[in-house]
Amino acid sequence: MLSLLTLEPIFKAFIAIILSSISFPLCGVMVLRLDLVPLRYALMHGVILGGALALALSLPTLPIIILVNLIVVLLIIKIPSSNSFSSAAAMVFTMGLASLLMHTFNVPAKDSLQLLWGSPFALSYLDLTILAILTITVILYLILNFNNIVSIFFDKSIARSLGVKVELNYNFMVIIIALCVALAMRLIGALLIDALLILPVLIATRVSKATKSLFIYSSVFGFILSISGFFTTLYFNLPLSATIAIIAVALYIVISIIKNIKIRNLK
Repeated sequence: MLSLLTLEPIFKAFIAIILSSISFPLCGVMVLRLDLVPLRYALMHGVILGGALALALSLPTLPIIILVNLIVVLLIIKIPSSNSFSSAAAMVFTMGLASLLMHTFNVPAKDSLQLLWGSPFALSYLDLTILAILTITVILYLILNFNNIVSIFFDKSIARSLGVKVELNYNFMVIIIALCVALAMRLIGALLIDALLILPVLIATRVSKATKSLFIYSSVFGFILSISGFFTTLYFNLPLSATIAIIAVALYIVISIIKNIKIRNLK
């Protein structure tokens, strides 16, 4: 089975899986700790709008998706409303506009479905380069600003009183998340983005609560899930995103059961 890695599409998918397994869960920690779940849904819809626009105009998919997601993020940040209401408005608008574009330009159904399910074996070297840059950026940002990030996670007001540039860091993390969601769409599709973004973090929370270890365990579990899902996909000829999602949920259930048994034994 390892001989399959000599094939260029499979090798590129393998590299992408390794990079995403490290960076996506780190972004997932930011999503959960900053309570950005509504924003995540808005970005997922932004991905579909960007993909629809790219398909309708026959443009490169990933750059357009990134551009649309950044615009959605900036609008949500600037609109003077609560995060939830701004995100809800963004979701309705982006999906409505995406539907209009697909209908008006007669976007083929198979291309539309590709937005929902992703295509890791169709990644270009440009996609890999952007993913590598994102991974390096996320890791460096966490290393260089870890104390500031922890203080923002704990309380923004206290962080601001300590001299932390809360708005700058918050906006930067939101932009990183937007890029992560855009890349996740190309890799595993819009419907199963949480397979690498959120599920590894949820599994990590069953093991550790401390922020530093949560980041570390999230990436470790993300790597384990991604590699196991990738080779399972190759061996059984299954869809990658669905395979990773099922393995992640199964692992979460197993770890939860083990933890509950340990808690009962302590009592």
